[in-house]
Amino acid sequence: MAASPWLLGNAQADSPTLPAFSTLTSLDKSAGWEPLEFPKIEQHSRYELVTENGTQVVRAQTDGGASGLIARLKVEPSESLVLRWRWKVSNVFERGDARKKSGDDYPARIYVAFEFQPDKAGFFERAKRKAVEVVFGETLPGNALNYIWANTVPEGEIVPNPYTDQTMMVAVNSGPERVGEWVTVERDIMADYREAFGGAPPPVVGIAIMSDSDNTGESATAWYGDITLAP
Repeated sequence: MAASPWLLGNAQADSPTLPAFSTLTSLDKSAGWEPLEFPKIEQHSRYELVTENGTQVVRAQTDGGASGLIARLKVEPSESLVLRWRWKVSNVFERGDARKKSGDDYPARIYVAFEFQPDKAGFFERAKRKAVEVVFGETLPGNALNYIWANTVPEGEIVPNPYTDQTMMVAVNSGPERVGEWVTVERDIMADYREAFGGAPPPVVGIAIMSDSDNTGESATAWYGDITLAP
């Protein structure tokens, strides 16, 4: 799917806490997670709370569509900031390829959105964002990291999204070898930002989960455990 930025709304001020899936009673804005949907994509992925081995997690099912769940927050940058999560997928996409628009789908991914830096943007980019604010009363994020369960991109590689160089794709798992098993991932998002974008990171303003298949038309199920963010 196109990695178009989403509308941020009002983020919580300086709060690094992400609502734990294991303790939620619902998946909605009141619980701290809300739908992340994209223009022109009418078919959405399905997210629900389920119990796996005695622990509540989120199960995501995608079948030719795309959408996600986002937690809006604001965390000031630091020397090191570790994002930790665990996930599991039913399969990878045969036609998936992070380097091509036609293959920009993943059974599981985690978005980390950073605050827009107007001093580093051109006139037309600033004007476009101002128009969005006027029309919607919302704010667009800036750069983003996408942690993906890739198909062909080797684990550990960082590649630009085929739709926009404001989003960098980080392959933290790749291929079918660990399909069907829980995998725990830890990433220093400050270090990843510096490597991906070549500069100091701005504040983090949103973290989202997403399983999507609108480009490949394939199907997959993913499970997401609790996500934590800590220095």
